[in-house]
Amino acid sequence: MSKKKKTDNSNTIALNKKARHDYFIEQSLEAGISLEGWEVKSLRDNRVQIKESYVILKNNELFLFGAHISPLISASTHVDPDPIRTRKLLLHRLEINRLRDKINQKGATVVPLKLYWVRGKVKLEIGVAKGKKAHDKRQDIKDKDWKRDKARALKESNR
Repeated sequence: MSKKKKTDNSNTIALNKKARHDYFIEQSLEAGISLEGWEVKSLRDNRVQIKESYVILKNNELFLFGAHISPLISASTHVDPDPIRTRKLLLHRLEINRLRDKINQKGATVVPLKLYWVRGKVKLEIGVAKGKKAHDKRQDIKDKDWKRDKARALKESNR
């Protein structure tokens, strides 16, 4: 009996749900990401985690810091894979300048939101974010619970 691999038609590789919980996302932007061959193979196998990662601005370039891409066992033997290396984000100069201006505002940062495929290329959705306070997070949880209860009640009434 052979195991069939579950096919997922979604182009999403990884989501950072924690970012939307911890931050108000003001603006989102699509960026390319500079990867090595073994990293692309690992992404095809969904061996990536971006929950603890963030974006830093250094020398007028953006870098993804803290993303963990686990190397495959069958990866190339002549390469020494570093799972948490800093990866360069590919953006136009104008986009970088706009982001730099927003980052310089008090309390603003850039966080990765989603990693996905577009026509065979890996893209990273990044967002300009401001931190939420504890009471804002509690309000979001209440709103989410209310929506779930409302949907449940509507479903019960339609039976």
